[in-house]
Formats: sequence, C-alpha cells, structure tokens
Amino acid sequence: MTDVLFYHLTETKLEDALPALLEKCLERGWTVGVEMRDADRREKLDQHLWTYRDDSFLPHGTDDAEMAESQPVLLSLSSGNGNQATVRFYIDGAVPELPLLYERVVFVFDGHDQSELETARGEWKRLKGEGHALTYWQQNNQGRWEKKA
Repeated sequence: MTDVLFYHLTETKLEDALPALLEKCLERGWTVGVEMRDADRREKLDQHLWTYRDDSFLPHGTDDAEMAESQPVLLSLSSGNGNQATVRFYIDGAVPELPLLYERVVFVFDGHDQSELETARGEWKRLKGEGHALTYWQQNNQGRWEKKA
C-alpha cells in the first residue's frame, strides 16, 4: 500500500511550505511529481522554486518543457508520471487517478479554502476505506508541522 500524507496549511501559504517539503524528498533521494490544475499556478510556482531563497534553489522543471523526464521535481498539470516519480504531491485540490502508483502520496491543502478542505476530507475518507496508511499533519501557530493523526 501507498503511504499517504495530508499536510493542512493553517499558518502559511503553499509557496512558503512546499519548498521545504520538496527539499526533504530530494534529501532522501526521491524523485517527485507535483500535480496541480492551473497553468498560471504552475508557471508562478516554477519561478518561485528558483528564487524562494537567496542561498539556494530547488532543481525542477515543468511537464511542458524539454527534458521533463529528467527533472528531480516535475510540476505537472496531468496525471502522467513524466519523470518516473516515486513521490507525488497533489496541490490546489488536484486528486489522484486510481490506483495510487507511488511509494508516497502527499496532499497539501489550504485550510482557509473550503473547496480544498472538502476535497482533502473526501480523499481521506476514500483512501482510508481502501486501507492505505494515512498520516495527518497540521501547522501549529509557529507554522511548524505537528502530527495529529
């Protein structure tokens, strides 16, 4: 079964939290796909990951660029696994097609967006019913992750 993690943003924006989560994946040697729904969001996130810190950048690419298959982190609008990722992030309410074909699936959702909350709750219920190992993380007041379930 696939390990499934839910990250509930309550104190920061996705742009603040996602780079650190992706860095942890790369530190572990994992290849990552990040699926979203909107092309404008993909382009903004693409630019952000190059500049989010002065002393670093996150190696990545988009699914519409050359050499997408060789990117350690691939930002995608499709459900395809263009870089043969072992970890898949779903953001902005994107949801997986079945079955889950990754070692780890990560949902990152905005706690201030009712649609994203409802989508995450629906996915939690569905995936729990399928017998996946689920973990729920929520930000505390300082923006640090605390395991809640």
